[in-house]
Amino acid sequence: MTQFVQFHLLTPYPPSNPNRDDQGRPKQASFGGHPRLRLSSQSIKRAVRETAWFLNDLAGHRGTRTKRIAEEVARRLTARGTPAENARAAAATVAGLFSKLEAAKENRPPLTTTLAFVSPEEWRLAHDLADRLVAGKKIDERELKKQVLRRADGAVDIAMFGRMLADDPDFNREAAVQVAHAVTTHRALAEDDWYSAVDDLKTREEDAGAGHIGEAGFGSGVYYLYACVNVDLLVENLAGDRALAARGMEALARALATATPRGKQNSFAHHPLARHIRAERGSRQPRDLSGAFFHPVNLRLAELKANDLMRASVAALEEMAGKLDRAYGPAADAVAVMDVDREEGSLDEIARFAAEAVGQPAPADA
Repeated sequence: MTQFVQFHLLTPYPPSNPNRDDQGRPKQASFGGHPRLRLSSQSIKRAVRETAWFLNDLAGHRGTRTKRIAEEVARRLTARGTPAENARAAAATVAGLFSKLEAAKENRPPLTTTLAFVSPEEWRLAHDLADRLVAGKKIDERELKKQVLRRADGAVDIAMFGRMLADDPDFNREAAVQVAHAVTTHRALAEDDWYSAVDDLKTREEDAGAGHIGEAGFGSGVYYLYACVNVDLLVENLAGDRALAARGMEALARALATATPRGKQNSFAHHPLARHIRAERGSRQPRDLSGAFFHPVNLRLAELKANDLMRASVAALEEMAGKLDRAYGPAADAVAVMDVDREEGSLDEIARFAAEAVGQPAPADA
């Protein structure tokens, strides 16, 4: 049976616009027939990958998502004295292993048509292949992809969040971590900020009006975020490296609690931290606790015996976990909780709890 670790986080955001829609306004969703604010899973995963826990603690084990593979390969070759034309040709061959290529422009290496997620090991192998190509060594074209692409290696973020290579699905990575869209636990609407700016050099005699006017959307609320880790798949994606998987689990737990999408951060200075985390570990079928907020908590304050949205959200989350456990049986073999307001638990404890899952092989099937 597979070992899972599930994270349930409640994080209060101040007025902010961390994740914008196509009109620049906060993303929204209707849930339970009520309007909510939303943070997309894509924006959350990006924010997680950009935390210090991933950048520093997992240095050397992070992938790079880019269309500029050929540029990087050609830059290295030319820096080593390879003629530009030869460097571009070799770089295009290497980049084409990851994706179809766009047409080259102005004697520059072509971009890939899709963002490719490249691991550190694949970068090394790509550069090695480019060196052999410019050296004129004969290489079986049918074997090129096998010489560079990998099904498993030491890129923790690729192992966690997966990748798709449309032109060569044999080298896809199935994501070991599922991340839901975060939604507010209560009714919430985007608001509008009308603002003006002053032209410092404009004289009053000339015009007393503003130098610029504009509008910006924003919103605030308590967000529920759910993430689920298939620990066995994570280890498999990391080529069996359990020590690295444990480091990844610890980094993920810390990042989920502290990461935030950075949209309009200079305008709103939002730096929220999770106020409540429930981590669950076990081999039972995963289940999220979003049903706790199907009926907005702002409409249930008396029922939940709370006088603020944060405490009401915690009460609703714990209530739903208890109800599902009674109906279906315990969802986890072990649970760890951090609650800032109750001064219960710590992020260090949550991180250790998550990492320990890697050292606990799942029980064998009966």
